[in-house]
Amino acid sequence: MNGAAAPEPTEAPAPSPQVPLDWRFSQVFGERGAGEDVQDVDIISAIEFNKSGHHLATGDRGGRVVLFERTDAKDHVSRKDAEKADYSISRHPEFRYKTEFQSHEPEFDYLKSLEIEEKINKIKWCQETNGASFLLSTNDKTIKFWKVQEKKVKKICEMNMNPSNAPANGSPAGSTMCGSSARTPNGGILKPGGLPLLRLPVVTSQETSLAANCRRVYAHAHDYHINSISNNSDGETFISADDLRINLWNLEISNQSFNIVDVKPTNMEDLTEVITSAEFHPSHCNTLAYSSSKGSIRLVDLRQSALCDTHSKLFEQHEAPGSRSFFTEIIASISDIKFSMDGRHILSRDYMTLKLWDVNMDSGPVATFQVHEYLRPKLCDLYENDSIFDKFECCQSGDGLRVATGSYSNIFRVFNCGAGGSEVTTLEATRNPTRRQIQNPARPARSLGSLTRVVRRGVQRTPE
Repeated sequence: MNGAAAPEPTEAPAPSPQVPLDWRFSQVFGERGAGEDVQDVDIISAIEFNKSGHHLATGDRGGRVVLFERTDAKDHVSRKDAEKADYSISRHPEFRYKTEFQSHEPEFDYLKSLEIEEKINKIKWCQETNGASFLLSTNDKTIKFWKVQEKKVKKICEMNMNPSNAPANGSPAGSTMCGSSARTPNGGILKPGGLPLLRLPVVTSQETSLAANCRRVYAHAHDYHINSISNNSDGETFISADDLRINLWNLEISNQSFNIVDVKPTNMEDLTEVITSAEFHPSHCNTLAYSSSKGSIRLVDLRQSALCDTHSKLFEQHEAPGSRSFFTEIIASISDIKFSMDGRHILSRDYMTLKLWDVNMDSGPVATFQVHEYLRPKLCDLYENDSIFDKFECCQSGDGLRVATGSYSNIFRVFNCGAGGSEVTTLEATRNPTRRQIQNPARPARSLGSLTRVVRRGVQRTPE
């Protein structure tokens, strides 16, 4: 309009391709020596980083919780900034042992004649307050709220008493009058007609030690084994989930919880689906998601009703016609779900695949990653030895560009889920993480007490 030439439209620059990560061995904790047998109580059953990434907690089958702290990041930068930082190859995270404590002990439920083992199922970090760390730990039935902080060890460095003048055999010390006042043997001053002034010992703090205190115990709220706990972004509440129910707790109230999800049918013979995992949204305190053994994820809004019988969104992938088999519903069971740090996506893990869902699109996953497709022809053998019921967890990097999950033979896989990314890395949890590729799984020992397994076998097996 003013006669000036209009600028030519310029194309947006294409995103630069992501540089593949160079995976190197960093650190190992609890490495056993040559010929040393691994005790069952020492096997790790739960692991969790705190939000900043500077603290790590592990739980084992013996009911112990061990804490580690990062020593190479004294400036305490955020986890997201640390992942983007351009560190040299020689720099890597270094953690050191901090403390450990016995979280759970074996118990026996006399009403149900049920032995409750001490194994830690889940650990969740809570918000730090005044330099103290807080975390939740749970076994099959009982959740505990722990506070870990440094305490100064107080020592008496001076008694203000001359031992040579101290009274013997507990007899009262005499006094020698000198003018208008007298001095007692321990240095006190005795005024005429009065009592000697009190001389207190001098107490100093010279050392610090870490102390773990159990602040709350949340018990007797679950009839089935607890499979998930998740703390809320409001810093005041958390949820606990078992196979059939999800309960909402207040951190300060241990004798009362609210049942917000209940999938238990009136007749247990009609049971076809159980809850496998549950997690709060990272920033919306009214939103949570839970997965089921049928491969579906339900998004729940706590503002809709006190009992969340209905979901606000349902995420599930429908099988193509004619593709169903005997094992379809078994391998579709979701064992773990995780929200991304921004809350935009949900990552889910079933037996064969890792799926990424957009919370705003419930038509299907935005990405599907094959974890161990080479096992598909062997599903019959895996069913016979119960390996098909194994559960795997998943996680997403802080920048949201990569997802990871575990497999058999000490293997874990990392997938690039960024725009245009197709990087797939297979690593072994060892000092040389790239020394070998996926191999056939070795069958670990396992228990047969899962309600999920009972439901699957009850649905799939036909009467003889």
